Amino acid sequence: MKTKSITFIGLFTALLCIAAPLSIPIPVSPVPLSLATFIIYLFSNLLGYKKALLCCLIYFLIGLAGIPVFSGFSSGVSKLLGPTGGYLIGYFFLAFFTGFFADKFPHSIKLQLLGMIIGSAFLQCLGTLWLSILTHTTFLQASLSGVIPFLPNDILKIVIVIIIAPLIKKYMAKAQLSFE
Repeated sequence: MKTKSITFIGLFTALLCIAAPLSIPIPVSPVPLSLATFIIYLFSNLLGYKKALLCCLIYFLIGLAGIPVFSGFSSGVSKLLGPTGGYLIGYFFLAFFTGFFADKFPHSIKLQLLGMIIGSAFLQCLGTLWLSILTHTTFLQASLSGVIPFLPNDILKIVIVIIIAPLIKKYMAKAQLSFE
């Protein structure tokens, strides 16, 4: 792997480690609002799925090692086993689908958008399934607190990334730089 690739992986992992703990608890859900998914949408679109998965893995391992990078400045296995554990695992699917579609369809905003939606669906399904198991509720009941309150926020994040990612790529190309 090139030094430049390692640098971008480190940079975006650091950005995720800074943004993810800055979460806002909401009264209708045990899952807080966080910028983590925005950062994952962004770096997955810019770096592609392989590097995005590495960013997520490093972030995940940092959090499991006890450094407070998860929402609410938390860390450790207890966070993985808590209400947001399924969402943490879902980050890998979000990174994969967003990055894969960005890699395979670099000139199609519609297909990149589809990748983000598919990744989000996996993230939400895993998170909701885990939340329903922990709270002893149905999948539908868990969806009401673990998905519905977050949809407007997720849509906004996707729209912002769809707008800014091509601009970032354009300016990087103009400066004769790339994320490869």
